[in-house]
Amino acid sequence: MHQMLRYSSSTTMASYSSSSSSSSLASQSSHPWTYDVFISFRGEDTRRSFSGHLYETLCRTGLRTFIDDGELQRGEEIAPSLVQAIQESNVAVVVFSKVYASSTWCLDELAKIVECHQTRGQILMPIFYGVDPSHIRNQSDNVATAFEKHEQNPRNAHNIQNWRSALTMTANLSGLHSKDFK
Repeated sequence: MHQMLRYSSSTTMASYSSSSSSSSLASQSSHPWTYDVFISFRGEDTRRSFSGHLYETLCRTGLRTFIDDGELQRGEEIAPSLVQAIQESNVAVVVFSKVYASSTWCLDELAKIVECHQTRGQILMPIFYGVDPSHIRNQSDNVATAFEKHEQNPRNAHNIQNWRSALTMTANLSGLHSKDFK
């Protein structure tokens, strides 16, 4: 199945197109997908811009799309309902922004998405929004700064390597870069 995100110069909004209908998107696997698409993003960075527009466009095209519309409180762990939504999604779109890696919540989400990609065949599509893919892959620039802070918190010690691996693996996938958006 061929899938891609296309960007229109007149709207600067993402629209999802597929060679098959949204209903067949969910039936391409033996898994009973609840959602066609799960969007992972850093809320403070893209909720009211790119990620919000992406969500609206995907829904308008008939794709069952999950986006966490709640504001996360600091120190909270990823909710079981969010883990379930990730597991029950056919496609995960990860919108990497300059502050994505500063959120342990986002990093936990990403680790779960990578796990589902590897074990359940979930399609994983990274979007690099205002950030260079090499900064994600190599954990440099803003990502390095975020990890310096994460490493200072002893509660994060058991997650650091998993988060780093998830970032590298995802950044090595073919994705979309905002510098190419028109």
